[in-house]
Amino acid sequence: MSSMENEKDLTVTNGKSDYSADSIQVLEGLEAVRLRPAMYIGDTGIKGLHHLVYEVVDNSIDEAMAGYCTKIDVVINENGSVTVTDDGRGIPVDFHEKEKKSALEVVLTVLHAGGKFDKDSYKVSGGLHGVGVSCVNGLSKQLIAEVHRDGKIYRQEYSRGKPLANVEIIGTTDRTGTTITFLPDEQIFTQTTEYKFEILSSRLRELAFLNKGIYLSMIDKREVEDNGDGQKYLQENFHSEDGLKEFVKFLDANRESLIEKTISISTEKNDVPVEVAMQYNTSFSENVHSYVNNINTIEGGTHLTGFRRALTRTLKKYAEDSGMLSKLKFDINGDDFREGLTAIISVKVNEPQFEGQTKTKLGNSEVSLAVDQAVSEALANYLEENPKDARTIVQKVILAAQARHAARKARELVQRKTVLSGSGLPGKLSDCSEKDPSLTEVYFVEGDSAGGTAKQGRDRSFQAILPLRGKILNVEKAMQYKIFENEEIKNIFTALGVHIGTEEDSKALNLSGLRYHKVIIMTDADVDGSHIATLIMTFFFRYMTDLIKEGHLYIATPPLYLVKKGKDERYCWTEEDRAKAIEEIGKGREGSVHIQRYKGLGEMNAEQLWSTTMNPNTRILRQITIDSAAEADRIFSMLMGDEVPPRREFIERHAKYANIDI
Repeated sequence: MSSMENEKDLTVTNGKSDYSADSIQVLEGLEAVRLRPAMYIGDTGIKGLHHLVYEVVDNSIDEAMAGYCTKIDVVINENGSVTVTDDGRGIPVDFHEKEKKSALEVVLTVLHAGGKFDKDSYKVSGGLHGVGVSCVNGLSKQLIAEVHRDGKIYRQEYSRGKPLANVEIIGTTDRTGTTITFLPDEQIFTQTTEYKFEILSSRLRELAFLNKGIYLSMIDKREVEDNGDGQKYLQENFHSEDGLKEFVKFLDANRESLIEKTISISTEKNDVPVEVAMQYNTSFSENVHSYVNNINTIEGGTHLTGFRRALTRTLKKYAEDSGMLSKLKFDINGDDFREGLTAIISVKVNEPQFEGQTKTKLGNSEVSLAVDQAVSEALANYLEENPKDARTIVQKVILAAQARHAARKARELVQRKTVLSGSGLPGKLSDCSEKDPSLTEVYFVEGDSAGGTAKQGRDRSFQAILPLRGKILNVEKAMQYKIFENEEIKNIFTALGVHIGTEEDSKALNLSGLRYHKVIIMTDADVDGSHIATLIMTFFFRYMTDLIKEGHLYIATPPLYLVKKGKDERYCWTEEDRAKAIEEIGKGREGSVHIQRYKGLGEMNAEQLWSTTMNPNTRILRQITIDSAAEADRIFSMLMGDEVPPRREFIERHAKYANIDI
């Protein structure tokens, strides 16, 4: 990933000022964007495609954070283009002296040109890659900018970053704001140019929580719903008056709260605005999500360090002073204070320094102290003013400490098995001969039968097979020591060769001994198979998050159908593939072809399983990634937790995407 990601400078202002052509400062040209798009937006797959929308929306959010915008609308149009409209000041359109063209054209054609670089225009701005709307323009087949400003409507159209005409006045208006409509270029986004409503709406919901008071809407004109009074487009509206407090309640909707109030902190320390909301629940997992300038810092950083330090120190002091720890025979640690905690930390930083694997780890040292001070003061006051809640929290911490000691013994058994018993590999593991982890892969296969077929069909040189017996433990509902005592989970740990936790952090993962760089979940293409895959993914998300973040986890995709006529046969992974195969080899007549529906891996022989699902040259692997840790947390707690109604609602809403056999 290029260091270009960090070049969206964030500057301090002494007050609101005129936003004009002089505010636009040029830093770099646009020439390389189309040549190396992944360098600027991360990749040219689904993630990069959606990043185009985020860049445009970030501009509008910056206007909102500066106090000039209250409403942002995002529309997916029938032709697949996206329109983003705000009611901000409107991009300047006056003449730019240095560039000898309209300021609007400068913003849309020159990389790193914008008000974010001018000290008098914006206090702080969001976004990670920081390449601005010019990058979106360069990667769009068509882009139309419409600006409402100074009583006039200005318009300019572009194609692949080049203006098709000068800025023109097309009417008058009594409002201000900017509307950007762009169509992604299929020459760049060769994998897909189709936007996903769920991905975009999830990000807008997140932005509404992080920027309370702003109205955001998401409309999909490709989808029509019948609301009983006639048809309408698929639409979601987002607005939050309580910000992070509502965010925590949203994430914890499927969990049982331990205390009645959500602890809320909003202050400024050392010129760093700090917002925190936190709630304890009866679950056994820690769900702390951190943000910097609206960026989800999934790798944490100094703000998370400051929060954890303050939480541990303040709660421990209260527990000791209250005498509740007097009968405890062992020390409690930071891990114990975070069990069952859901928290959001959001800071606004003038010049954030990002580091880490995905450039989402905050490095500013001054932020740690600011968050530490803010949380220490507010939490100490809360505990003194709410003694009943304070005692409930400390009791939860003591139970967590006791469970941790039990889990440590179970963990030590796993480690001992790995370290002292030779290789310590599970008996059911059929290993590969290659020893270089970067060249190897392991399949976690559902059941001994499918495992046997996979062993016969695999390439023994680089593919290992570990059959799993039935459904593994649902870690969402289990105490930690139960998890480490589970035989199937112990087999996963030892097969992978990873080290589990430390006394300080029982979920810390050491990947230095990872034996396979591709970890592939392979289950049947039916309801049970999907459930098993979800159980395994829940385990990895809760206990091996770093393995997902570093791109090691995949889902195998066995075919759903075999369409055959004579010697001509086609494997089909989707209903669209099936229809196409019937059209091509059956001349559109379903009765003229034989269609076999694969419900289990065991229905394929070893050769078929290899050619369709395991051969690197022909298979389809889906990599598991975490774009939004908060959204992933919510989905896993909903799907695998105790609350049934939210799960039913989710399934009903997404039923149209499911394959159901009756």
